[in-house]
Amino acid sequence: MLIRTFIRSRFTIWRPLATAVVAILTAALLTPVAAQAATHQSRTTRESRPVYSYAHAIRESVWVDTGLDGDGDGKTDRVAADIVRPAEPAHQGRKVPVIMDASPYYSCCGRGNENQVKTYDAQGHLVQMPLFYDNYFVPRGYAVVGVDLAGTNRSDGCVDVGGRSDVRSAKAVIDWLNGRATAYTSRTGTHTVKAGWTNGRTGMIGKSWDATIANGVAATGVKGLKTIVPISGISSWYDYYFAQGAPLYDGGPAGLAGYVESDAAKAHCAAVQKKLTDGSPRSGDWTSLWTERDYVKDAAKVRASVFLVHGMQDLNVRTKHFGQWWDALARHGVARKIWLSQTGHVDPFDYRRGAWVDTLHRWFDHELLGYDNGIDREPMADIERHPDQWVTSPVWPPQATRTTVLHPAPGTRPGVGTLGLRPAAGTETFTDDPKLSETDWAAHLTTSTPEKTGFLSAPLTRDLRLSGSSTVTVTATPSTASAHLSAVLVDLGPDTIRDYADGAEGITTLADRTCWGESTAGDSACFKETKAKTTKVDYTVFSRGWADLGHYASPAKGVPLTPGKAYTMTLRLAATDHVVPKGHRLALIIAGTDKDLIDPPSTKPTLAVALSGTTARLPLVGGAAAFARATSGAAATAPAHAPGPLQGLRAPRAAGHLPQ
Repeated sequence: MLIRTFIRSRFTIWRPLATAVVAILTAALLTPVAAQAATHQSRTTRESRPVYSYAHAIRESVWVDTGLDGDGDGKTDRVAADIVRPAEPAHQGRKVPVIMDASPYYSCCGRGNENQVKTYDAQGHLVQMPLFYDNYFVPRGYAVVGVDLAGTNRSDGCVDVGGRSDVRSAKAVIDWLNGRATAYTSRTGTHTVKAGWTNGRTGMIGKSWDATIANGVAATGVKGLKTIVPISGISSWYDYYFAQGAPLYDGGPAGLAGYVESDAAKAHCAAVQKKLTDGSPRSGDWTSLWTERDYVKDAAKVRASVFLVHGMQDLNVRTKHFGQWWDALARHGVARKIWLSQTGHVDPFDYRRGAWVDTLHRWFDHELLGYDNGIDREPMADIERHPDQWVTSPVWPPQATRTTVLHPAPGTRPGVGTLGLRPAAGTETFTDDPKLSETDWAAHLTTSTPEKTGFLSAPLTRDLRLSGSSTVTVTATPSTASAHLSAVLVDLGPDTIRDYADGAEGITTLADRTCWGESTAGDSACFKETKAKTTKVDYTVFSRGWADLGHYASPAKGVPLTPGKAYTMTLRLAATDHVVPKGHRLALIIAGTDKDLIDPPSTKPTLAVALSGTTARLPLVGGAAAFARATSGAAATAPAHAPGPLQGLRAPRAAGHLPQ
């Protein structure tokens, strides 16, 4: 099947001409300098220019009625939307598009590398909008809107962690921007206000929880939402807390809600907290609560284009989230673009700042202003192959990507086998050790150890690229009534990579600042610079997946296992784009509890893995032929014993993370 290019054009021939005419007419109403700049943008560069005053921008707040009564006080909830927009278009009767960031973090935790919060003067007027979006884009003719999710900061209602109230918080604001909802000038007053200053064209952006809300709102199909830019966003909240029945995080959504909600919400939202707790049992069973918070199932409703950004070593919002969302959007023909970095949970503003601002600017110009600036004809994907070294792909995954079935086979020592194209028989056995992690397993890949079994390809004679999502099917016989499984893909060989296991997840923050837009006394456009934080390793874990074997039949309900009975289960691994270089080996590890990333089962089982019923289905560029070529000319035997453990990175503890 032909893979479509990354973005379909929605702009007819007359639109660029009409835009140019409007710009020329508008120029007559601007100052001479502004007029010259506005005309220049439309005739040559096709780029919005900073011709409007940020210092004199209109700053206002409205409270939009969501139509819900989440806190049960008998009144529908109003969510606060703080707005920064250029004054000149408003005075001229011109309408502007909107860039929106809907977040629960505007007062409790902050946004960006410097944890900025919204600030207000004594009268409650907005002084600082976090991040650079308003500083940079308002002078270029955009309005920037920061929405407090229900139950946070200055909004009514309760936090429901990705559910109806969270999503409606932002959707209602888009409806108001398009004349379909009611907003008020105060939280409790009766004076209404209309958004006559906007053309309703809205782009949503944000990182983590904010990105998640962008995904959720797009999945409603709301009219007026033209594009979303989700950075490290969740696509299904079940997959944030569980991996096919295996618990990933201590606690649950109720604890997360309590962390971000306002004091007013804490006093009125006990019933919502109870529903969150009751609906998310630590058994890992799928419930109706998770169905409501699964945006992937509604990908067919998405009207907006999607510019997706994710760190390939993000162990907070793991890359399974972007992989399943991307695949669902592709199936429904949604226009898409993607950036994949080597970082963990990090904003691209903090690892590729100049290129990010430029690309985001051009993306919004194209999607919200209708400028034919060529970004729709550029490569779909930017991928960080080494720290600060990026490559592109015309489409992603590449058109030559083929799902390739690899088979584990026994080696000359227990637990150290081979990985190849031919099916094999035999059994390998391991005993779950919750004290050990993927890094412990990978460090002893070439050694027989009781807690894991590993399978290695022959040393590669040429590079081998994996691009997309993998699955590993395991047939295992447990010795106890409960068991967890982990499947890990490893690039075995030396490299220098971003130190994603460090607290900053691959960056170092510097003292110097650079400025991106215009500033006021209360809202600076200048932010601390960063650089890549790197480390040398002997191996790289680049994809992982986990599961509770008791959920082998269905995610809806786990069952006790029968000791001595064989079960088959397919683990869905995190999406990635990784090149295993010539001279390295590709390895698959199958083990039990991955310390710090999943919680252990109630028992410590021994599992016998039947190799004839165990396979890895990997997205190889070039398919089976590429694997055969890359492993030709080298003996497909178990590697020689290593003198000691290899050096890698220990994954950061997952429990207690916030999707921030």
